[in-house]
Amino acid sequence: MRTIWRWLGKSVAAAFALVLLYQLWVFAHVLWWIDHNPTSTAFMEAGLARQQAKNPDAVLRHKWVPYDRISRHLKRAVVAAEDARFVEHAGFDVAGIQKAFEKNVKKGRLVAGGSTITQQLAKNLFLSGERSFLRKGQEVVITLMIESTWSKRRILEVYLNVIEWGNGIYGAEAASRRYYKKSAANLSRDQAARMAAMIPNPRWYENHRGSRLYQRRVVLIKRYMGAVKVPR
Repeated sequence: MRTIWRWLGKSVAAAFALVLLYQLWVFAHVLWWIDHNPTSTAFMEAGLARQQAKNPDAVLRHKWVPYDRISRHLKRAVVAAEDARFVEHAGFDVAGIQKAFEKNVKKGRLVAGGSTITQQLAKNLFLSGERSFLRKGQEVVITLMIESTWSKRRILEVYLNVIEWGNGIYGAEAASRRYYKKSAANLSRDQAARMAAMIPNPRWYENHRGSRLYQRRVVLIKRYMGAVKVPR
């Protein structure tokens, strides 16, 4: 019996050490990215694998642009669409989480996350797209790391440069070139709202921008984008 307990103790200690090492690895990346731009993310790697499963020669469309070269219209549209209280909270929107919790309880499974922009960024940078309570817990930890070390401006800059905007399309610059044949700096108010409306399901909206649901999202985003605050 002592041998079993000793073995269990060593196993728990080893598992704890692995978890701790992973957290340190994540935190080291978070610190590095304070002033270095990510060249790839977990979501980009998954997207490339998905594309190359169909076409081995497929490549991602992605070009980093600094915060000042992204249209202020797009910044406002994305914040209005995804996280209206972005500049005010510390990474978590309590009201949004409560609504998501109520929806999950009603459905009896994890169907909504109430994620803020920082939470979405944490997931994009490090995690998979699966829905589970374990992954959600790790997302919370990474969100705290990012919010405690990055400015809101940096969070939004990285977010706008790495999120998916269609099949193999990542970041505002690549998306702007794909949909409007112009740089992200020159997006109009209407174009910015239309791009922001794609974020929840970009691969579907890429070919369904005429759908009624998409058009409703565009109208709502345009209605509220002037009222939100964004980092300067």
